[in-house]
Amino acid sequence: MENMDNPSEDTIQFHEDEEILEVIDLSDTEQTPDDLAEELEDVDFEDAGAAADDEGWETGDEMEEAVDDSELTFSRHTGSVFCVSLDPQTNSLAVTGGEDDKAYVWTVNDGEVLFECTGHKDSVTCATFSHDSKLVASGDMGGLIKVWKVESKEEIWSFEVGDLEWLEWHPCAPVLLAGTADGNVWMWKVPGGDCKTLHGPGCQATSGKIMLDGKRAVVGYEDGSVRLWDLKQGNAIHVIKGIDGHQGALTCLDTNKDGSLVLTGSVDGQAKLINTITGKVLCAFSIESVKAKDSMMDEEQSNSVESVGFCKVLPLVAVAYLDGTLAVYDLSTQTLRHRCQHEAGIVHLQWEESSSMVATCSLDGVVRLWDARSGSMVSECRGHGAEILDFTLNSEASIVVTAAGDHKAKVFCLQRPDR
Repeated sequence: MENMDNPSEDTIQFHEDEEILEVIDLSDTEQTPDDLAEELEDVDFEDAGAAADDEGWETGDEMEEAVDDSELTFSRHTGSVFCVSLDPQTNSLAVTGGEDDKAYVWTVNDGEVLFECTGHKDSVTCATFSHDSKLVASGDMGGLIKVWKVESKEEIWSFEVGDLEWLEWHPCAPVLLAGTADGNVWMWKVPGGDCKTLHGPGCQATSGKIMLDGKRAVVGYEDGSVRLWDLKQGNAIHVIKGIDGHQGALTCLDTNKDGSLVLTGSVDGQAKLINTITGKVLCAFSIESVKAKDSMMDEEQSNSVESVGFCKVLPLVAVAYLDGTLAVYDLSTQTLRHRCQHEAGIVHLQWEESSSMVATCSLDGVVRLWDARSGSMVSECRGHGAEILDFTLNSEASIVVTAAGDHKAKVFCLQRPDR
């Protein structure tokens, strides 16, 4: 004990009431794990554990359960849930597709499975109802597309294309459009099977949408070009490319009510507003990335636009960025009105049908509702244990149905101050 006044760095001392209880020499190579265990036998860990319990520690499962705002959880999928859609007529049925090569049609109020869309051999990335809710289409990454009659729960049509990028029903007819990795857009009458192909530039048809007039469709491509198609004639009315087009792959697009405008988003960090009558680009929206500003993003790395949308009741558009920024722009002045920051990258946005509210889902597993007039967040829906990959609102915007990487789909009630 002669070194007690100046203990070495390899020595730990335990004191209580200025009295030295014990010295453990860490430099003693003869000491075994059993020796250390014996030296700690007299330590009372029970009181320390009780104190920790008093602090309210929770397991990860308990924490997730404590913040689950959902009304219902659909847990039939055994892999990530990639897509979700509600039947447009009653909003009582949902269809979800997932990594487990399965799609399910189920009831929103109790989660009961109406039927399973069987036969897929790859991840189901597209699943959507027809305009009259009578048919549901499911499509997998390998290009197998199936159509089911909801009433009879039977498959009535199928077709196989190249690698599938997107799938969309016509707004007022049993006509189905699909974009593929080879750049072609397929159009079928269902269940007859009459087919027409819109030939692209030889690269992925990454996004597409049929306009509300039912006569035209706008398609974005991997090379940054945008084509406006005449569905009846099968020819491109306008092609926006080069300097006018995007400098990277299209990620998303939307059209306004009367089809006079198209808003496109790209990995190049820009959203472009296009006049569909003239084919001219009216303006380009972009922002400085928060991550780039904080030196967290490479200067050459663009802040990808992940989702875009037109407000239904005001001259506003929303643009969602990979860095978590939701930007609300005024169409009349083409200027930024609000910048709403998220904790993680935004995956998808959707405007309510009859208000200035816009909902977003992001990689942090949260759905948020924003008031575009004030730029303030109205409410949050929490409960997923992984990133939300898709969501949809019902027509009254009273519920939101989500699809996420935690193998679950959830139904949330949207909370507002006036409800």
